[in-house]
Amino acid sequence: MATATQSAHAALYARHQAVLPDWLATYYARPIELTHGEGRHVWDAEGRRYLDFFGGILTTMTAHALPEVTAAVTEQAGKILHTSTLYLSRQAVELAERIAHLSGIPDARVFFTTSGTEANDTALLLATTYRRSNQVLALRNSYHGRSFTSIGITGNSAWSPTSLSPLQTLYVHGGVRTRGPYAHLTDAEFTAACVEDLEDLLGQANGTIAALIAEPVQGVGGFTSGPDGLLAAFKRVLDRHGILWITDEVQTGWGRTGDHFWGWQAHDQAGPPDILTFAKGIGNGLSMGGVVARAEVMNCLDANSISTFGGSPITTAGALANLAYLLDHDLQGNARRVGGLLKSRLDAVAARSTIVREVRGRGLMLGVELVEPGTDVPSPAAASLVLEAAREHGLLIGKGGRAGNALRIAPPLTLTVAEAEQGADALSAALSAAQAELERQSAQGSSAQGSSAGREPSAPPQPSAPAKSAPPVQEGAAQ
Repeated sequence: MATATQSAHAALYARHQAVLPDWLATYYARPIELTHGEGRHVWDAEGRRYLDFFGGILTTMTAHALPEVTAAVTEQAGKILHTSTLYLSRQAVELAERIAHLSGIPDARVFFTTSGTEANDTALLLATTYRRSNQVLALRNSYHGRSFTSIGITGNSAWSPTSLSPLQTLYVHGGVRTRGPYAHLTDAEFTAACVEDLEDLLGQANGTIAALIAEPVQGVGGFTSGPDGLLAAFKRVLDRHGILWITDEVQTGWGRTGDHFWGWQAHDQAGPPDILTFAKGIGNGLSMGGVVARAEVMNCLDANSISTFGGSPITTAGALANLAYLLDHDLQGNARRVGGLLKSRLDAVAARSTIVREVRGRGLMLGVELVEPGTDVPSPAAASLVLEAAREHGLLIGKGGRAGNALRIAPPLTLTVAEAEQGADALSAALSAAQAELERQSAQGSSAQGSSAGREPSAPPQPSAPAKSAPPVQEGAAQ
């Protein structure tokens, strides 16, 4: 008999399905309600504790219920919650000063938004206005948000529900290193081929190109990336044409990759980007995003503009405390050290698995691409099985990739060595369980096919009404 807690959970899920959109994806065959967290752990409504290796989509950057952030938000909530950008805000100015300095962009100006989607929208507004063009370059397999404009530059078809757009987008190679027509090349050859593709594309463009927007590591795309230095090679071409470089740091920023504070710094040989967008981790769960651009670009708008909620007193107070904690405790260094340990453990697990094609990423931004057993065929079924099995072993992870076949591993940056080992053990068990299930299904299919050999073919099935398709369950939220 179901417990009262399970009945309440079922009732909540029924209410969710009745009032929220069908396309609003949730994880798990039986979605869970998370009620509270502490450090790197969260608890569901039934009292189960999980090690969180996804952080609410790379958003809980430092820790759940970090005392410093909680105290800052509580103190500010007792003063004033909202004012808007029509009034001066000490916290907003202080946070903008710190981010402008950290960005690496000279003469930087900062504009705060409420999300990564809104940040990328703003970056596109700035670039297209500055360049007087609606033509934009983007990488294949990219994702930049769920708004009408940002969907128009999304190169991942699983997250692009419409082909309509106010922009003309031209897609270039370079986002995925180990698949596609250039996968067999060396890093230097891959970069040269992508640059040649970019040059060819520019030769076909009809008029001025506004900007190239690129994630240094593609998030929803499955934590894929090109070789270090690729975007610098692109920038040398862009600079000859006056085209702006927008780096989408919504997922790669704040030291998560370990080696660098920003993802673009792996491609810094030609100088900094013109525009940088950020969100997610800086707020540690608060609705915080923003744009950094050199003053000439940021100030190109000649119409009035404000933000009602961007850079609010409550979000900037929390973000300041969160950023200070990250810098004071060298969480970038922790991401490099503990992330390196975790990746080595996952590499060892992958070597024993027939469903792991590749472990990739850096720092605490790691991807595991899954395939059908012993093949190179992407397997979204394997990813779904591992996601469910990992939850049963007390571990929450994410999914991504164009085919939905990549695991996304991005814990809070305070992850300890012991927790990394625990998570690796849970993921190893989940991968083994998924592999066994896929091999069992394959054996059953082969057996059924063999037993039907030689029989008369059965009558073809009668047509029926098409079933309602479910939305792709990969991330379930916008940037």
